[in-house]
Amino acid sequence: MLAMDGLLVIDKPAGVTSHDVVASTRRILKERRIGHTGTLDPFATGVLLVLVGKATRLAQFLSGADKEYHAIIRLGYATDTGDRTGTPIAGPHGSADPTRPIKVARWSEEEIEVALASLRGWIDQVPPMYSAKKIAGKKLYELARRGEEVKREPVQVCIHELAAIRPDGELMKDNFDGTFDFHVRVVCSAGTYVRVLAEDFGNRLSVGAHLAELRRTRVGEFGVTNAVTLEQLKTSFGEEALGTILLRPSAALSRLPFLHLSGEDVRRARHGMEVKVGETTWSDGEQVKMCDDKGHLIAIGDFDATTKRLHPSVVLA
Repeated sequence: MLAMDGLLVIDKPAGVTSHDVVASTRRILKERRIGHTGTLDPFATGVLLVLVGKATRLAQFLSGADKEYHAIIRLGYATDTGDRTGTPIAGPHGSADPTRPIKVARWSEEEIEVALASLRGWIDQVPPMYSAKKIAGKKLYELARRGEEVKREPVQVCIHELAAIRPDGELMKDNFDGTFDFHVRVVCSAGTYVRVLAEDFGNRLSVGAHLAELRRTRVGEFGVTNAVTLEQLKTSFGEEALGTILLRPSAALSRLPFLHLSGEDVRRARHGMEVKVGETTWSDGEQVKMCDDKGHLIAIGDFDATTKRLHPSVVLA
């Protein structure tokens, strides 16, 4: 039977949590050691990286990958959660009644571009109360559900790309109820809250706003076109074709340089012992995949430029 150690690129459906996806994957594969590398909100869809077996030890190398999203920002009113699942709220630019959104003007392309440009690059974001971030050991959304609000320090995130999408050739879709939908492509660093980005975009245009739709289209190098649904996973497992969709652990870290180990060095790496290497261009502290002669990932090593040795920091085998 195929050793179930590797990476699955799952297309998460709407209406379930990331933890639900992990639980379903455990049931399908009958494997306990399964985890994911980055939470998606229940209403959101798209790429969720799921690590299986020994590959769960690689989470730390994937959780910091850049993300790409296709989002729909609804302009007209804000919500307490920052997305469509929340309750409409009153505010400087919002309406407390979703059936009576505030009247908004049509914005020029120049005004929209100025608003987008102000949110590109390194920016400060205050984590929303309805988030899984912990403060003093408590998840913010648990406090928010109890009606509590605590001070949150801003966090720096990087918005690499923020650009309008014109799905039907129009920049802004009029919903004829006082709201407008704006499609946008976002490429950002890990830790970015697209909900907050939607609210900030609305603030730039002096209108309440929230996230109406969110689809994650890429995590690092793994895109949604290569993702599988839970039903497809179930079918592949039942047909003993899991090997066609389960990526080897080494493939999950293709961006890292690698070293093919000799038989003796494989033994040393498996026991967490350092391995001497020859001349290399690796920088001090650089992380390197340590593989056997068949390309199986044995460990991730940290390179010591002074001693020319790799010190295994995470051992899989």
